[in-house]
Amino acid sequence: MADQLTHLDERGQARMVDVGAKDVTQRRAVARALVRMTPATAAAIAAGNAPKGDVLATARIAGIQAAKRTSELIPLCHPLPLDKVTVDAEVDAAAGVVTITAEARVTARTGVEMEALTAASVAALTVYDMVKGIERGVEISSVALLEKTGGKSDYARGS
Repeated sequence: MADQLTHLDERGQARMVDVGAKDVTQRRAVARALVRMTPATAAAIAAGNAPKGDVLATARIAGIQAAKRTSELIPLCHPLPLDKVTVDAEVDAAAGVVTITAEARVTARTGVEMEALTAASVAALTVYDMVKGIERGVEISSVALLEKTGGKSDYARGS
């Protein structure tokens, strides 16, 4: 197991992985965050009636900004010249759920999973912040990597 933990050196100390010998390839990652709330709060978001303004637009911008700053937040991440970041949000008012999907792309020696996960997470936190005045019981119920391509292997959740 220890030899599979690439962020540990031979003495078990944390390190940044040397990606210098890896091939530069196109890499893509998609992550999702679910934000649960009452149907009334979700309806306010969908209608654009939240007291702090346009929740979804603010969450999108926050997620994109967060993806660009991932290496400042996660200590062992490499700074990456991102090619593209998108953050989309869908509201299911009846179920009281906002689903945030973030995609990050880069042409580099290492993947963008952390950037996609950070974008989805910060967008979800922004939704929480924007509606906490209406409802304190909002819950970020999951953040998950859905898929990644490029590099040594691809991944798709559920496959």
